Amino acid sequence: MEILQSVMLAVHVLTAVAIIVLVLLQQGKGADMGAAFGSGSAGSVFGASGSANFLSRSTAVAATLFFATSIALTYYAAKAPSVSGGLMQGVTAPAAKEVAKKDGDAPAAPKQEAPKQDVPK
Repeated sequence: MEILQSVMLAVHVLTAVAIIVLVLLQQGKGADMGAAFGSGSAGSVFGASGSANFLSRSTAVAATLFFATSIALTYYAAKAPSVSGGLMQGVTAPAAKEVAKKDGDAPAAPKQEAPKQDVPK
């Protein structure tokens, strides 16, 4: 289960990077395609409008994969056993006193109460 979760996390990170790259490669609706692929965009590999369709479809596929891995990672995290309590949960008071005695610490002196003072009313 740990290996599957690690693979899912790696795919999740790679799709996030792919989405960032694909979004940055795309031009706005008003921008010229010639600005992105040189002056002759009609002679590009995908044709005049083919590159825009290819990038938008690739972005959609990467986004779908990103959401699927997000849901899968959430599912695995919800099924993981929850650990309650803190780091010192198992430490008891007598064990702490024994450690103090082993270290050579002197026992604490009993606390004395401060003398009571009369307060005028």
